[in-house]
Amino acid sequence: MEIRSERPADVVAICELTTLAFKNTAHGSGTEALIVERLRAAKALAVSLVAIEDDELVGHVACSPVTIEPDQPDWYGLGPVSVRPDHQRLGIGQALIHAALDELRNLEAAGCVLLGDPGYYHRFGFASDAALTYRGSRSRYFQRLFLRGTSATGDVSFHPSFDD
Repeated sequence: MEIRSERPADVVAICELTTLAFKNTAHGSGTEALIVERLRAAKALAVSLVAIEDDELVGHVACSPVTIEPDQPDWYGLGPVSVRPDHQRLGIGQALIHAALDELRNLEAAGCVLLGDPGYYHRFGFASDAALTYRGSRSRYFQRLFLRGTSATGDVSFHPSFDD
């Protein structure tokens, strides 16, 4: 499997893959492909990586800037993470997440946040943190990972592309 940056020729396949990956999930909103398209159009895809296996696109991960009030720069949101359903549970998502976090470190990101299953994302070092809220409230599903530095406090907003 190869993990590389998105190329213009990948855009349609990323949209199709993301739609398919979230189609029958309990946690999907059905807007994940649109979110990626909006992030791309807004030039807010700080990281956009694809997984290629046998010349087919089988996975994608996106990272985009987030806002933390009061102002704390260099934080990013992870997601969506998409893996073709027939390739799930084979380590592709995990490899994409590790690669995305490495890219954020190369960007000298202070940290990364996400909304996701704590049981899954704990393996990457993500944890809930009472000092960070999402839309003014705390949730065990809202998690952070420090990449540089050790503290962040405030309310986090994802890029407006995530707004329905």
